[in-house]
Amino acid sequence: MARKPLGRKFTFSRLLYRQALGLMPGGVNSPVRAFKAVGGRPIFIKEARGSKLYDVDGNAYIDYVLSWGPLILGHAHPRVVRALQEAVQRGTSYGAPTALEVRLARLVLEAYPSMAKVRMVNSGTEATMSAIRLARAFTGRDRVVKFEGCYHGHADSMLVRAGSGAATFGVPDSPGVPRSVARDTITLPFNDQEALKRVLKKQWRQIACVIVEPVAGNMGCVLPRGGFLKTLRSLTKRYGVVLIFDEVMTGFRVAYGGAQERYGIRPDLTCLGKVIGGGLPVGAYGGRAELMSLVAPEGPVYQAGTLSGNPLAMTAGIETLRQLRRKGTYEALQERARALEEGLRDAARRARVPVRLYRAGTMFCMYFTEEEVVDFATAKRADAKRFARFFHGMLQRGVNLAPSQFEAGFLSLAHTKWDIQKTVSAAYDVLRTL
Repeated sequence: MARKPLGRKFTFSRLLYRQALGLMPGGVNSPVRAFKAVGGRPIFIKEARGSKLYDVDGNAYIDYVLSWGPLILGHAHPRVVRALQEAVQRGTSYGAPTALEVRLARLVLEAYPSMAKVRMVNSGTEATMSAIRLARAFTGRDRVVKFEGCYHGHADSMLVRAGSGAATFGVPDSPGVPRSVARDTITLPFNDQEALKRVLKKQWRQIACVIVEPVAGNMGCVLPRGGFLKTLRSLTKRYGVVLIFDEVMTGFRVAYGGAQERYGIRPDLTCLGKVIGGGLPVGAYGGRAELMSLVAPEGPVYQAGTLSGNPLAMTAGIETLRQLRRKGTYEALQERARALEEGLRDAARRARVPVRLYRAGTMFCMYFTEEEVVDFATAKRADAKRFARFFHGMLQRGVNLAPSQFEAGFLSLAHTKWDIQKTVSAAYDVLRTL
């Protein structure tokens, strides 16, 4: 898709992309970065500070991707950078316990009362995969219930009717996933309480767990409706099914205590990531004591990782959570997020472009559709071609959004009133061309 009208140059990004295509599948190390959903070529980033990204051609962007969520303080926050500089001089990995792991674990458990214990891992995928294994061991059952459009990482059993990159590429069932694995994964529409009741009533003896993004962030930003999460909690308790909240994205973003704090639900297991690494690779899973006591070496459920709890990720996570715990932090985040939401709604109204905009804390998504978005089916009916035009128009005006209609946007403490005003102004300029 052409990017000429505003005269931004992408010479070095295009050169790097041509080189990358010969070195990596699709020229990228994660599929959605390739811009396949919006057309054109990806931009290559040189550095980032605060709310801004700077590409290799010298273009600056107000960033609402924020490394797909973890940078809630903004890029290269001075306190996080300073803490990492000090930590790296003490070594990058020990393969042994550290005081840092204890400190971050304590901060996480204080924020999530549903967790009695937590295990640090290296990614969200590792966290969800481990939580599901634990649920199967605890219940002695094999089947897993998930919801269409919810992405829980790329473990085999979770690449069935997945969202995020899988939704972008229209591959709900990835090749390479054994049929035997897929048969043990039951998919239901998000927000559909009746479908959930029917499945649990009929198959609960085979179902180990239900895993859900309490706010679905991998098909945009779809909010739970009509007591969906409360029904989910009550039904899983009734049938002895483990309830797993995948809060890799919503954790510390929807509220300090995540979606479970916001909606007043206590799951049996919780998966975290993103924010607790402060921009470094990290994940975690935790929950009730009787479940976590089964994890090796305390119990027989094996899970290990050489870099789990590594000192750099723990340091960045500790400093990030310290900053988030400061008085007034979440009030400031909410104020900015609300201003962005209201500004984008007003821009669409003035431009007479039908959109649906949803926000949970500092997560948001704008769909080009007139109907309410409540699940994967309604999200897919949004106008992806119009979104692609909007995406490129915003990029030309110095605003970086996720390059897919099926991804959430994120706000940080580093975003200023000026950033938001500029974003809203750019959105209006683009929307009226649509």
